[in-house]
Amino acid sequence: MAISFLPMVLFPLPPSLFVTVMSIISCLSLANGGYMETKGKHMQYSKFFSVADSKKSKDQEIKLSSRSGMLLLYTPAFLVGHVSFAIFHNRDLRFIMVISVLTIHFFKRVLEVLLVHKYSGSMALDAAISISLSYTISTATMIYAQYLSQSFDEPAMDLKYIGTTLFLIGITGNFYHHYILSNLRKKGDSGYRIPKGGLFNLVICPHYLFEIIQFVGVACICQTVYSFSFTLGTAFYLMGRSYATREWYILKFGDKFHKDVKALVPYIF
Repeated sequence: MAISFLPMVLFPLPPSLFVTVMSIISCLSLANGGYMETKGKHMQYSKFFSVADSKKSKDQEIKLSSRSGMLLLYTPAFLVGHVSFAIFHNRDLRFIMVISVLTIHFFKRVLEVLLVHKYSGSMALDAAISISLSYTISTATMIYAQYLSQSFDEPAMDLKYIGTTLFLIGITGNFYHHYILSNLRKKGDSGYRIPKGGLFNLVICPHYLFEIIQFVGVACICQTVYSFSFTLGTAFYLMGRSYATREWYILKFGDKFHKDVKALVPYIF
């Protein structure tokens, strides 16, 4: 039943070995990343990246300020989206929408790095480069898969306008909760506090919840196998990361952290 439904909502997989392989790798690698987060294997820009792990090969690591590291994470992917407008000339409406939302997504992240987020640490250069490459390659692959899909007939169910609505809800909710997080710290303060306001009273990672909604919106605009594979992997990764975040808050704040506050989905998870 589910398999027979897929041709109604997805373009066929394009005749590209690269896109096929990346559809599998993106989903599995992101899902594995989420699983590793639940096991305490955190990315090196995480606030709960352990002190013991951070001491490994410390003398050999090249460090960036957190702001510079985060800019390195997002700027190349933003440029991929921006340059795609000039590279691809035969574009239908859906393809233009895909490039637009991906470019807006990373432009918003760059603006948050410059104007919203507050920082207290550093980031290893090799970690920043590897994460940046991941964002850049996944963005380029999503755009390339969409370009190839223009030669196919449109899916029977057109989800791009539903996707646009979900994208706008997701990016707005994500920004709002990032703004709340940024206001937790006063000038010169490097400590952590339990966030309050918005959906933080129900879940500890509402910004991740809205990021998932945002990428579900992107997948609905694309309606390609790769976009849905990437979104599924992203959802699993952020589930794992939100679970790890909740465990970190419980460990750090103990009884001060309200146990009814879930990780990602209000009242459920």
